[in-house]
Amino acid sequence: MTENTVTGMVTKVQRMSIHDGPGIRTTLFLKGCNFRCRWCHNPETWRREAQLERIAERCIACGACVPVCRTGALRPEEGGIGIDRERCDACGLCAAVCPARAMHLVGREVSADGLMRELRRDVPYFEESGGGVTLSGGEPLLQPAFVREVLSRCRAEGIPTAVETNLSVPSELIEELLPLVGLWMCDLKLADDSRHRRWTGMSNARTVANLRLLGRRGVPLIVRTPVVPGVNDTPEAIGAVCTLLKDLEGLLYYELLGFHTLGADKYACLGMENPMPGAEPLPPERLERLREAAAATGIKVK
Repeated sequence: MTENTVTGMVTKVQRMSIHDGPGIRTTLFLKGCNFRCRWCHNPETWRREAQLERIAERCIACGACVPVCRTGALRPEEGGIGIDRERCDACGLCAAVCPARAMHLVGREVSADGLMRELRRDVPYFEESGGGVTLSGGEPLLQPAFVREVLSRCRAEGIPTAVETNLSVPSELIEELLPLVGLWMCDLKLADDSRHRRWTGMSNARTVANLRLLGRRGVPLIVRTPVVPGVNDTPEAIGAVCTLLKDLEGLLYYELLGFHTLGADKYACLGMENPMPGAEPLPPERLERLREAAAATGIKVK
């Protein structure tokens, strides 16, 4: 049998996940995102292509990577190895010879056939727990052909599906995928479009329009807002989001996600600047007050 030629670029396939939908799930993190949220904890998913990650604290400065670099992007420097990001083509040769695993290639291309072989191993866990497969990112819907193929094959094999998305894609794509997606998990960061542009680099117009589309279809839907200090951590900002959600049929609940700093070190590893250095998580009592403000609008809140 010839392997399916539809391929996608992923950062990882995370098995035994319990945070990306009901039950035990296998989450596929796809590369590429059209937002540039300043608080993002997965900056390795912004770009569509593979990237070289260097974990400085692992580097033993042995220099094994320097001679194998075909573009001359690596050089010894005090405390380790320097990377010329303009020259680096993310070939992965340095990662292959690094004895300390300080060099790591983020992103691999997988075929639909190869991925399905991975996913089938977890079917017993899905069946026992009510779980399934979740496509996430980045923004998974920026790889529509691959997403369509994977969702279609999961549906054909009876594997429950979910998608985590910012919904900032053409509505025609959402309509096309509706029969293939069992659960939509959608981010809405801010209701105010000008502030949304300021903090994410994109308008929220498509997101809002597609949320209303999903609401009209009455499909199972979870909407989430990452609560970020100085961005949307007020009752007014959260209340404005809830106002947009109140009449959505199929809305299972609204979820507030507290900002965290777990991805802060990734920026340096990728040679990127952290847009929000020094930002701290909100105290639990502050999140609780925002949850109360959201619940006061009449929607179910987590």
